[in-house]
Amino acid sequence: MLKAVIIDTSAVARGLLNTVLTDGSYDVVGQGHTGASTIALMVKHNPQIVCIARDVVEADEAAIAEVRKGWPKAMLFMVSSEFDAPTVQKAHAMGFIGFIVKPFNAGTVLKTIRSTIITTVKRQQKAQAELQAGAAGSADNGAA
Repeated sequence: MLKAVIIDTSAVARGLLNTVLTDGSYDVVGQGHTGASTIALMVKHNPQIVCIARDVVEADEAAIAEVRKGWPKAMLFMVSSEFDAPTVQKAHAMGFIGFIVKPFNAGTVLKTIRSTIITTVKRQQKAQAELQAGAAGSADNGAA
């Protein structure tokens, strides 16, 4: 079961997303409302999934950068009621791989997370295969 952390200034939003994720068989191991709480929860639980509200990201970009640096394998999802192109581009540059839209639709949220995880795993497998093929090619060239 994948572990998830939810960071949102709205207790109601945290509660709703917690219900959606728990019902979707994710283990919500922590909730917080600030960038600092994100780091503390990352240290304590080392979750694979981190859902962070846009307002928290904008209020504490340094904490998000620290999360990305300290936990590069964690999958970051930005949560917001609206996304414009510059926000999405900036979020991608910060290391976010998915976007969850408020108000939450349980099916859509779970589908978004699931498809993003599958895409990420496939991308990692492809990169690993290319790396191994490159290493094998180098070994073959060195043996000749």
